[in-house]
Amino acid sequence: MAINLVQETVQTYEVETLIQKAKHAQHIYASFTQEQVNEIVKAISVRLTEAAEDLAYKAHTETGFGNVKDKTTKNLFASEQVYESIKDEPTVGVIDRDEMNKVIEIGVPMGVIAALVPVTNPTSTVIFKTLVALKTRNAIVLSPHPKAVNCIVEAARVVEEAAVNAGAPKGLVQVIESPSLEGTQALMQHDDTALILATGGGPMVKAAYSSGNPAIGVGPGNGPAFIEKSAHIEEAIDRIITSKTFDNGTICASEQSIIVEKGIKEEVVKELKKRKAYFMNQEESEKVSHFIMRENGTMNPQIVGKAVTEVANLCGIIIPADTSVLISEETTIGPDNPYSREKLTPILAMYTVNDWDEGVTTCNTILENEGAGHTAMLHTTNDELVEDFGLRMKASRILINTPGTFGGIGFSTNLAPSLTLGCGAIGGSSITDNVSVRQLMNINRVAYNK
Repeated sequence: MAINLVQETVQTYEVETLIQKAKHAQHIYASFTQEQVNEIVKAISVRLTEAAEDLAYKAHTETGFGNVKDKTTKNLFASEQVYESIKDEPTVGVIDRDEMNKVIEIGVPMGVIAALVPVTNPTSTVIFKTLVALKTRNAIVLSPHPKAVNCIVEAARVVEEAAVNAGAPKGLVQVIESPSLEGTQALMQHDDTALILATGGGPMVKAAYSSGNPAIGVGPGNGPAFIEKSAHIEEAIDRIITSKTFDNGTICASEQSIIVEKGIKEEVVKELKKRKAYFMNQEESEKVSHFIMRENGTMNPQIVGKAVTEVANLCGIIIPADTSVLISEETTIGPDNPYSREKLTPILAMYTVNDWDEGVTTCNTILENEGAGHTAMLHTTNDELVEDFGLRMKASRILINTPGTFGGIGFSTNLAPSLTLGCGAIGGSSITDNVSVRQLMNINRVAYNK
């Protein structure tokens, strides 16, 4: 008991020190002009683009998740595409004038942002969150997942160095180097924490919302991909496989289930097999099912982000060496069926439906089981069905004819490029947006008499 108390005191002191450094730096930074802020953000973008592959290597080596090539792409998405989307956004002083309605908008920094960083996308999340925080004249304190602390600390160091070299005050980017549950809680509950950006497991997101401070949390993904009978099947399968295998399935917007109409199932299966998908028999599906979830109902980290051959070896099934994904044909949806839940690894469930309405219902049932408010995909050539799907689907991101992984984060769509995806009230989140700079600043409004 005494040892635990000492550890908690040390961790609380570390958090207090980091917040005070960040607060002091942010107080100085709040007076910077838009031009100064833009130069600092640009410098971070350039430096982190240079460091993208090295940070990807460090993240893969430390966590064992995904692969270096795809993690490099994720880092570049954050340092380049996110930067491009925010570089011209006004965030300092008067950011908009509505002359007709006589309303002036003024951008105001929030202060110190507390940012939780997940193990699945550690370095890319650091790049993304620091860019949007510093673009809005905030400071940021990062709380790393314990299994990715070294690569997160290194990414934060590179960001801070680039910012300071470009003229920023020292201390804007801080990181908890000895992460713990107690330290994260102390950070989230601190009086000087202005906003929490919570990306991680469900319990941590709930803790963020119950911290007493404003929070933007994101829930789990469990995206269904509905292949409707008018779809270009070859293109749909290519997009799904490309998405699900990217970084071994670690992005939460990736497909978790395929829903296919009975009339085109044979062709869909044929195309999946052409793309080296392996359909498991009942015995194999049973073996794999025991490794998807732990006894406490949470995702098993042993298979997260692992290559499909590693998953098969762990589960004791034999598959061809060139297999892309494992597929289990399913008929039930519920918390006790792991195939109907989020699987951040190259495993897909497949459901067969009789018609459009049954397909939409199945997609929503999957989301209600887990992932409500997150993401759903539709592959179709019928624009009338697109609108119907959008009106009925319980998801914040409804993606049409695009890979879930890339569409959800705004890489292959015109959604805001982001690695923090709101799920709305239905998903336990405060927003439905892809988080960007608009969510990280206060906007004061000057309004005239009509």
